[in-house]
Amino acid sequence: MSRLYLLRHAKAGWALPGVRDFDRPLDASGLADAEVMGAAMRVRNYVPDITLCSNAKRARQTLEGLAGHTDTGRVLFFDTLYSEDAAGYLAIIRGNGGPGSLLVIGHNPMTEDLAMAVSGDGEEAARGMLNHGFPTSGLAVVRFNGNLADAAQGTGYLEAFLTPADL
Repeated sequence: MSRLYLLRHAKAGWALPGVRDFDRPLDASGLADAEVMGAAMRVRNYVPDITLCSNAKRARQTLEGLAGHTDTGRVLFFDTLYSEDAAGYLAIIRGNGGPGSLLVIGHNPMTEDLAMAVSGDGEEAARGMLNHGFPTSGLAVVRFNGNLADAAQGTGYLEAFLTPADL
């Protein structure tokens, strides 16, 4: 059994003049939400072996907030997690996944699209929440019977969906 944690970066501020979207930092609520999610992951024993993180500033800052409260495993940064679609995310996961657990800190709509695509079934309340959208700092927990290198559309089970507002 393996587990995929899909986390949308925390809330970022608007881009200031001359600042690229890629370089937008978290706002104060985003910084707090990242820490809340890190604590929630620790309490629930959601501990990834590897974290794949977008290199965008808001994703890296989300990782820092998590890491202050929980173990994030070995961390790898990818510029492509900023620009790839859900299929690209799945390819990155397959290329870096194994029999354990993997956390992806990325962006929408990719995190939402991927969570919906790989979750063939799931816990009813979690599926209901995910169907209402994937807010910033949202975390989808998807379990697979096999290896993450073999993850495919419809083969996962959505066991939880957490947002800071629900904690």
